[in-house]
Amino acid sequence: MSARLVVGITGASGAIYGVRLLEKLRGLPVETHLVLTRWARVTIEHETSYSLAEVRALADVNYAEDDQAAAISSGSFLTMGMVIAPCSTKTLAAIATGFASNLVCRAADVALKERRRLVLAVRETPLHSVHLRNMLTLSDMGATILPPTPAFYHRPLDIDDIVDHTVLRILDQFGLGLDSPSRWSGLHAFEDVEAGGED
Repeated sequence: MSARLVVGITGASGAIYGVRLLEKLRGLPVETHLVLTRWARVTIEHETSYSLAEVRALADVNYAEDDQAAAISSGSFLTMGMVIAPCSTKTLAAIATGFASNLVCRAADVALKERRRLVLAVRETPLHSVHLRNMLTLSDMGATILPPTPAFYHRPLDIDDIVDHTVLRILDQFGLGLDSPSRWSGLHAFEDVEAGGED
C-alpha cells in the first residue's frame, strides 16, 4: 500500500501553498487525499491561475467538505497524517476545541487522536492572544505549527522560490525530504571572514 497523506486547503490567503504541495507530492510515492473548504475554492480561483478542477486533479482522492462519512474521517483508515495549507484561524480554532464541524476539522481531529503527524500552515498576521493560545494548545497536543514564513538566506528570485521553500519544509515534517538548493548549508561567507578572507 502506498503511503497516504491527507491534504486540507482552507479559505485563508495563500492557496498556492496547498496547490504547490499537491504538485510536489505527485512526484513522490504518496497517495494524496484532498478536502477543500468552500472558501478555499473561492481563494484558489481569486489568487491563482488554477481552476478548482485542475487542483482536484492533482490529488488521488477528493472529498466534499461536508462528507463526514469519508474514509479520512476514521482512525482505522491508515495515513501518514495531515497537512492543512493554508490553515485559517477559524479552522485552527475548531481543531483546537475539538469542533469537527467539517471534514477538514474531523480529519485533523483524527490525526490528533491517533497520534499522527498534523502540520498546520497557519496564515494570519498580526496574531492576537486567542490565535496564539489555540496554536499552543495544538502544539501541546503534538501538532506542528508551521506558518508559511519566508526565508531569504537562499536568495529567492521570485514568489515561486518563496513558496517552494515553505513546501519543502512541510514535506520534511513527513520524512519526504527533497533535494533543493534552497537548503541551508552554513554561512560560508562568514567563515571566510573569520578565517581572515576578503570581505
